[in-house]
Amino acid sequence: MKITDGLLSFLDASPVNFMAAKTIEDILTDNGFKRLDLAENMPKLQPGDQYFATKNGTAVFAFRVGRKAPAESGFKLICAHSDSPGFRIKPNAEIACEGGVVKLNTEVYGGPILYTWFDRPLSVAGRVILRSDNPLRPIEKRIKVERPLLIIPHLAIHFNRAVNEGNKLSKQKDMLPVLGIIKDKLEAGSLLLNVLAEELGCRKEDIIDFDLSLYDTTKATLVGLNQEFVNSGRLDDLAMAHAGLYALLNSEVGDMTQVLAVFDNEETGSGTKQGAASPVLENLLHRISIQFNPCAGDFYRAVELSFMISADMAHAIHPNYPEKHDPTNHPIMGGGPVIKINANQKYVTDAQSAAVFAEVCRLAGVPVQYFVNHSDSPGGSTLGNILTSQMPMRGVDMGNPMWAMHSCRETISVADQKYACQAFTKFYNI
Repeated sequence: MKITDGLLSFLDASPVNFMAAKTIEDILTDNGFKRLDLAENMPKLQPGDQYFATKNGTAVFAFRVGRKAPAESGFKLICAHSDSPGFRIKPNAEIACEGGVVKLNTEVYGGPILYTWFDRPLSVAGRVILRSDNPLRPIEKRIKVERPLLIIPHLAIHFNRAVNEGNKLSKQKDMLPVLGIIKDKLEAGSLLLNVLAEELGCRKEDIIDFDLSLYDTTKATLVGLNQEFVNSGRLDDLAMAHAGLYALLNSEVGDMTQVLAVFDNEETGSGTKQGAASPVLENLLHRISIQFNPCAGDFYRAVELSFMISADMAHAIHPNYPEKHDPTNHPIMGGGPVIKINANQKYVTDAQSAAVFAEVCRLAGVPVQYFVNHSDSPGGSTLGNILTSQMPMRGVDMGNPMWAMHSCRETISVADQKYACQAFTKFYNI
């Protein structure tokens, strides 16, 4: 499958973090990777062995064992994340309104551009928890309701003539999605559960809880005069997760153990058991390392020999707002992967690690760009410095340039996605 077609399919199958993880798991399984249970002992590892493990249904960690022990060669890591800003459905979500209209109570997740979610066909996806014989081990079902189910209607301009002059939005009042109209008040309070039970083929009474988010049902698509752009939700950071997965599947066994880590909850600070601030990746790498060198100190040797690519999207210069960007370091669409630099260490990149990634790109025949924030506009942080605070390995923060980061619909360049896949594949293979 072509890179672009593969990306579009990947995005459509991955409307929320739970489904993104499932998509990655399914692709890995189809390509010969074996599932590990982190609660069980690690199997005896041999060069070329391919495994993956998951955490809480939203984070995936895949690896291919190298020819040399990690203490002798280290790890090559590509890290991305599965979550995107949006809306989570609260418990007891249904709210009855005038005329039998029912809306859902939601909570904002991360930092979405709120007004981009208005008047779009939305549905729900995530995880539903069902009753089992063991209260400590309930049944978990991932779910994606395909049909448009919800809409967040905007207030007509006739009631707010100044809407185009700036419109402050209330997350609790303005952003609640409408589910439908009911005539029978006895149905109230169970409409959403009825949908979930129907989708899963279970009894409504067996549903204990859920982790559900809204998603835009509009498919990922190509746009532009020459179809040079991809427009979709969740490109931050599923485009990088896709590129890392592509590279892992198209790489050969090397001396170093190759690792793809797709974390969750980057958009809220990574401070969860499935996030980059947890020891989940460190624990897994340690368990791999001691298969070859049981001495505890050998893992620390492996860390010193390792290199990490923290792959999270970057900002392309905006055609309508060039003044928002640094005057000499503003990436362009189609100009290649972007090395991200920050003097205050919001990114893990330094000159040494930037040089490593630039050389990887050169060997791959891929152009490389640099991003530095406009000095009057401090930016955010990402996975790199969180991970290196636990494992002090060399690493670079990078990403592909994009427009409208955190919008309901974001845009990237087709060429840049191909460049990232080429660069990541070269990284694993050198």
